[in-house]
Amino acid sequence: MTDPVKLYRNPKSGHCHRVELMMALLGVAYETIDLDMMNGAHKAPDYLKLSPLGQVPAIDDNGTILSDSNAILTYLVHRYGDAATWSGSTPVEKAEIQRWLSIAAGEIASGPAAARLANVFGAPLDREAAMAKAHKLFAVMDAVLGRQPFLAAQRPTLADIAAYSYVAHAPEGGVSLAGYPSIVAWIGRIEALPGFIPMARSPIPSAA
Repeated sequence: MTDPVKLYRNPKSGHCHRVELMMALLGVAYETIDLDMMNGAHKAPDYLKLSPLGQVPAIDDNGTILSDSNAILTYLVHRYGDAATWSGSTPVEKAEIQRWLSIAAGEIASGPAAARLANVFGAPLDREAAMAKAHKLFAVMDAVLGRQPFLAAQRPTLADIAAYSYVAHAPEGGVSLAGYPSIVAWIGRIEALPGFIPMARSPIPSAA
């Protein structure tokens, strides 16, 4: 019998939540290890052995060490889930999922995630610019989700899990979702999935 997967995280990190959500949806047994990032726990030598860039999340799956949330998602569905369902069963699905994983690491990270990082954690980022990027992205996402129930297919895939956390929590960075009804409906579909677990909430600024 193997031990639960160890998830090194910050409970308010969307990158960490997407990994925790994936494990919950797959029914993977795991335990969370919260890092005191304010005091530099993510830069400590022992943690850098797990995540050389000093970033969260990282996992230890009985000796298999991985960092980078999107890489971990890919590992989890191939190790514990139906890989074709989550990572694509056709060349087009695989390509669409990869495109949204790139967007999660690009436009989502520099848009809604950055705006939230500035507001919730006080990061020295240009929140107004990040909010503008978020709205530009959300206009595209809302159009896609107006045509189909999920981002890359007719079912949830890695694309949706990678995108969900920061999009759903965008109001915490001052980015209202009021003008994006298809995104709001998609958030509801993700939250209705069996095994769904939420991310810790943070205050919504009055500008939202």
